[in-house]
Amino acid sequence: MRRLFVQIFTCALTLLVYAGQAAAFETSARAAYVLDQTTGTVLLAKNADTPLPPASMSKLMTLYMAFEAVRDGRLSMEERLPVSQHAMSYGGSTMFLDTTDRVKVADLLRGIIVLSGNDACAVLAEALSTDGTEAGFARDMTRRAQQLGMTNSAFVNSNGWPAAGHRMSMRDLGLLANRLITDFPEFYPMFAETEFAFDGRAPKNTQNRNPLLKLGIGADGLKTGHTSEAGYGLVGSARQGNRRVIFVISGLDSARARAEVSEAIVNWSFRQFSEIRLLRQGQRIAEADVWEGALPKVGLVPAEDVEVLLPAIGSKDVKAEVVYHGPIQAPIAEGQKLGELVISPEELPEIRVPLVAEQAIAAGGFSARLKIATLSLMKQFGLQVEGAS
Repeated sequence: MRRLFVQIFTCALTLLVYAGQAAAFETSARAAYVLDQTTGTVLLAKNADTPLPPASMSKLMTLYMAFEAVRDGRLSMEERLPVSQHAMSYGGSTMFLDTTDRVKVADLLRGIIVLSGNDACAVLAEALSTDGTEAGFARDMTRRAQQLGMTNSAFVNSNGWPAAGHRMSMRDLGLLANRLITDFPEFYPMFAETEFAFDGRAPKNTQNRNPLLKLGIGADGLKTGHTSEAGYGLVGSARQGNRRVIFVISGLDSARARAEVSEAIVNWSFRQFSEIRLLRQGQRIAEADVWEGALPKVGLVPAEDVEVLLPAIGSKDVKAEVVYHGPIQAPIAEGQKLGELVISPEELPEIRVPLVAEQAIAAGGFSARLKIATLSLMKQFGLQVEGAS
């Protein structure tokens, strides 16, 4: 592995950005995870991979699977589903459904998102389960979560009702929120709805519990959660300009603390970090030696614009390093991946940017190979060839 420090590029970065150390966010939450979705930068991870009781935040998994079913044609928004005795038996936050109801899928989805309906989750679970039961659907949820990369999640029911073994990590919830936003843009606006008065049944349960939606800070989702075991939690997201932040908190001791910590995280995320366009697509970063090629070197360039998230305040240089296996054997195709640019901002995870060939390099003919072999031999003996570089 050849490691080449690009001093000229490092100096150029100093002229473009001023990157310093952002103060770490201190939170009383038992666990927390903050992701800048636009750049994929993790801004905060506190006990982020610990499986914890997620309470109603696990309803997001039920919603994801319901959205998949609508998209795939297994459900329609206008379809009406029956309510079983089991679904009706749930307490806590509900839509007050009973077994005489047949409820539209669109109403059930809003009943989960806005009203946090435990009964609505069970209705959808029984409709989508491979064996017709909520327990079967929970097993389906666990399998689907694993497929999506949520390796610290296991489900016992569809709604987060307290149960042994029903667990999710904060990172998994952040991954799920990101998938909901990116995979289902047609459904995501429902998470910003502040009120849903279903059939006039529950006048005291018509308001979305998300405390950020009416604050004017760009918040537009996703789901609160609370049980005595889990404490108060929130999977939230906010967008300001071109940036979106996703965050998950859990284990707070009151709804007020949840609201205060959530607002503070959003403000910290947008005020303390700035998105910077560091490189342009096709901008030459370095040159790599070519072996047995028609040309001795090939330019290394990013395949697309490189935008990174950096602390907004400070004056320290950003460290950058080009890494590639060299010399690179010809022939080389234009756009072929040859190495990586490793950017190391202070107090943030390193960023790895693929670097590709700036141009195609054909294999050299006999004379080119003979020259390379001669130069190689001369270097071994500490000699120089006149005119060689």
